[in-house]
Amino acid sequence: MSSSPAASEVSPIADVAPLSLCARSPHVPADRLVAEMVPPPRFDSVRFATYLPDPNQPSQTEAVRVLEEFAGGLGGAHAATGGRRGFLGLGRSRAAKVPAGPRGVYLDGGYGVGKTHLLASLWHATPAEPALKAFGTFVELTNLVGALGFQQTVQTLSGHRLLCIDEFELDDPGDTVLVSTLLGRLVDAGVALAATSNTLPGKLGEGRFAAADFLREIQGLSAHFRALRIDGEDYRHRGLPEAPAPFSEEQVTKAAHATPAASLDAFPQLLDHLAKVHPSRYGALTDGLSAVCLTDVQPVPDQSTALRLVVLADRLYDREVPVLAAGLPFDRLFSEEMLNGGYRKKYFRAISRLTALARDAKGLVAAG
Repeated sequence: MSSSPAASEVSPIADVAPLSLCARSPHVPADRLVAEMVPPPRFDSVRFATYLPDPNQPSQTEAVRVLEEFAGGLGGAHAATGGRRGFLGLGRSRAAKVPAGPRGVYLDGGYGVGKTHLLASLWHATPAEPALKAFGTFVELTNLVGALGFQQTVQTLSGHRLLCIDEFELDDPGDTVLVSTLLGRLVDAGVALAATSNTLPGKLGEGRFAAADFLREIQGLSAHFRALRIDGEDYRHRGLPEAPAPFSEEQVTKAAHATPAASLDAFPQLLDHLAKVHPSRYGALTDGLSAVCLTDVQPVPDQSTALRLVVLADRLYDREVPVLAAGLPFDRLFSEEMLNGGYRKKYFRAISRLTALARDAKGLVAAG
């Protein structure tokens, strides 16, 4: 990989110059998209027992109890098959009658209350081999449909015991209908569902997601879901220090050279590069990175760019890649108009996650 322009201005400190995200254009085959439908690395080891409910929010404790019971009820033979299936789900017997009662749970709460932790814990607790469980974001699921086609996606997933969908997107009517139709086919095949979602544009509330919006948008599937309200504040801000101020460009560049497998890019160039890489590949874009170092952080210029940055922030957070930055603080990335608009919750989630990764990166400057 070639280094970023900023890297060439400083004498190398490490044996290898920093990598550059702008020099990467990964190709992700469809079979990798399927194989990677598991909880991301940040949530490899989470379990219900490691979720720490806020004692002031009894709904959090209740959610753990209900989800543990739900996972326990997913034991036994699948409605369609008890055996392992191939990549395209071929060779299975016809589905038997689907068990009665709700086959899905919907976790309703603001960002940072631990919905993804609970969703991943449900995946881990469900008594089925990993090949019979799938976990992914709404975007990853739509990307899978794009890669395999609708019918092949149905065949691929219909032998699963459980499908977990994180950050169900309600702001794109076309994708919502597509995924709702897919989920209907999977429910008919006996697949249990679990989901979290983003709020609809204009349904801002007061930091709340709207279960009624979710259930209405998925239309005929609503009877299959039990909504679980999870109240609370963003746990990433609970008892934690304020986000660190940005470092100088010299500090960031020096740390990038001193940190093996770190990348170094100018923020405006990285935003331009993201427009050339499909968001389904942003996870692969970060493969093997120990840290992301950014210089010249500026306000995000438009909403399309901002939404791409949100996806990158999610992938970095999932993979626990620290982010060291010079320039504008992360809480000033998005304009007031963006923060008051229909994608408000996405932007606040990105700020929250980038802030957490910035805290993780503080030690890189000391090390450098």
